[in-house]
Amino acid sequence: MEITLNAHYTLIIAAVVMLVGHWLVFRVKTLSAFNIPEPVAGGLLAAAIITLLNATLGLKLKLDTDLQTTFMLMFFASIGLSADFTRLKEGGKPLIKLLILVSLFIIIQNIVGVGLATLLGLKPLIGLVVGSITLTGGHGTAGAWGPVLEAKYGIAGATTLGIATATFGLIFGGLIGGPVARHLMRKKQRQPLQQAQARSNIDTISGQPRHAQANPDAESKRLTFELFDQPRLITAYVVIETLAMFAACLICADLLGRWTHGTALELPAFIWALASGVVIRNILTHLFRFEMFDRAIDVFGNTSLSLFLAMALVSLRLWELADLAGPVAIILTAQVVIMMLYATFITYHFMGADYDATVIAAGHCGFGLGATPTAIANMQAVTDRFGASYKAYLIVPLVGAFFVDLINATVLQAFTQIPFLQ
Repeated sequence: MEITLNAHYTLIIAAVVMLVGHWLVFRVKTLSAFNIPEPVAGGLLAAAIITLLNATLGLKLKLDTDLQTTFMLMFFASIGLSADFTRLKEGGKPLIKLLILVSLFIIIQNIVGVGLATLLGLKPLIGLVVGSITLTGGHGTAGAWGPVLEAKYGIAGATTLGIATATFGLIFGGLIGGPVARHLMRKKQRQPLQQAQARSNIDTISGQPRHAQANPDAESKRLTFELFDQPRLITAYVVIETLAMFAACLICADLLGRWTHGTALELPAFIWALASGVVIRNILTHLFRFEMFDRAIDVFGNTSLSLFLAMALVSLRLWELADLAGPVAIILTAQVVIMMLYATFITYHFMGADYDATVIAAGHCGFGLGATPTAIANMQAVTDRFGASYKAYLIVPLVGAFFVDLINATVLQAFTQIPFLQ
């Protein structure tokens, strides 16, 4: 039996999942200690319950995906609307470093997948399916490459395997980022933001003694921007104004997607949404001297991200993972371990071995196995507890949204041309 829910009920379920996730992270110390994102905690519980109902009653739940897509686009639009050109210039060398590290990891991911697939008696190209096609690429890349592998290379069930593997990556990308960050935090002995403020008279943002601050209210506002549980002064007019900008981004993304469909300029819709946000932000700021309300954009973006993840995880059909063969499960386990080791010993150290590098490492776990929204959720879970990381929020979305798909496509095309793999 399959139950189909419309957009209204889908939104209600997502909201409930977020509340349950918040309660779980607040009550279960293990989840809080490992910085597990709240939508991931609540979503996995919901997915587990749905899987149990499927096993006992044959129940399947089908949610409306239009809202899920809309919230994903709104999230990426929020990144664009926050991207002032003056800030983008700050990416510089760290952005190039992360691009190189991500490119190297994609190659390693495929070498591990192909190597283990061959050793375990599977077709070598299956190693790409349980490599960067699905783990770095996600569900979209899995859906695109599946039919090609089936038709051109004779890999039966590549699409089904790809979707299941991408689901696995989405789950574990959200699960391992927190533990990796926690391990690195322990090495640096960094205190959570609230504890550090309670134990010290030194402000965690400015680094200056509190009594020496010239404008305590300004510092309070800076803290308000970063801490999700602080009140935000957003009026009804600001909400309407901000929604109008998001609407403009989504309209532009839709039109650009239609105009470039089937051409060399065709890109995923979320990239158009992000790019539209960048253009709109900088036109309004630099040409019309419009004062952007970044806190409002941040609230809408974070809310959209949480709703998207909640809907995505509730929509998971975990019983599909049971169909994965033993050898594929072994490869996926190895990929998770490789991702954790790479983020801990390579990404962290080469990005500076500091707090920013810790947040970037958590983000790399997110889009290295799952998707860019998962990366942002991982980083948000860390920064909510330990403080802001403008560097991480600047370069990780740029790499995850703009560059990783292009790099991944290039690497995959090269791998499929190797005679040994065909």
